[in-house]
Amino acid sequence: MPFKLNQDRRHHIPRQQRQVTNWPAYDASLRQRGSLTVWFTEEAITAWRAEPRTTRGGQPWYSELAILTALTLRAVFRLAFRQTEGLIGSLMRLLGLDLPVPDHTTLSRRAATLEVPRPRSGRFDCGRDTEPVHLLVDSTGLKLCGPGEWLVEKHGSKLRRSWRTLHLGVDADTGQIVAATLTTPDVDDGSQAGPLLDHVAGPVASFTGDGAYDQDGVYASVAERHPGAAVVVPPRATAVPSQTAEHAPTQRDRHLQLIAERGRRAWQTASGYTKRARAEAAIGRWKQVIGDRLRAHTDERRATEVDVAVYVLNRMLELGRPNYVRTA
Repeated sequence: MPFKLNQDRRHHIPRQQRQVTNWPAYDASLRQRGSLTVWFTEEAITAWRAEPRTTRGGQPWYSELAILTALTLRAVFRLAFRQTEGLIGSLMRLLGLDLPVPDHTTLSRRAATLEVPRPRSGRFDCGRDTEPVHLLVDSTGLKLCGPGEWLVEKHGSKLRRSWRTLHLGVDADTGQIVAATLTTPDVDDGSQAGPLLDHVAGPVASFTGDGAYDQDGVYASVAERHPGAAVVVPPRATAVPSQTAEHAPTQRDRHLQLIAERGRRAWQTASGYTKRARAEAAIGRWKQVIGDRLRAHTDERRATEVDVAVYVLNRMLELGRPNYVRTA
């Protein structure tokens, strides 16, 4: 049957219309994301050089802060290592700072062992612990460095495309990326529920994912780490209730019962599954700002590249985010 043959007779969901209530502040934050204003605090200047090593081995010249600063600029402006070295050197000259500039080989070598600060999960208040996180998970593919599409088209190369799968965990309230893992394409999404939950430092109130997470292992991973967390995953169309559905229904059984009584669209609204679109928005923000490929050539450096990208996107989101009000 041709695609969309009965499109004129299908039920069309009207597109929601929303209005930004804090447009002046959000507009200013968007301009600030592209600002080239750079300054070094006294603490950063002091911490730029590495502390003297007390054990045997070579003495590092640059601290973790210096390497992280260089890799952050590389991710924001999508530069190669040599161009990053040139950018850092020009900034030092413009600011009149007498600080050493890490060369491209040092950046490549230190990227394999750099520890990037993990993102904070939840909202922190003075004197209070973090609030529970409503975790939204999704995945996407990132291409690896290789022959460009133009070379493949011109020379007829039949090399298989190499790529990695990026799994993200997004805080539904703040939009921050609080967990990220990188796997090979043969790893399914459900198996990464546990590693994503391990990256979240605080408590988790709910775990929301698409149909790929409709697995017993996902429910078990959430229950093991956060017994009181809700799992919001749409059951498959062929799903059947468990054997204990009548006297001891599971969360999945309750989802099936609500879908049978009120329909799948009503279940999405009642369960909060519609918030999962914010995870897709985070992936779209990643592809737009960072790009759709990984430039590192080893797994260790690729993991650091992902951590730096998460650090950059969360920092940009801290500058300001829009507040919406639905109008239609």
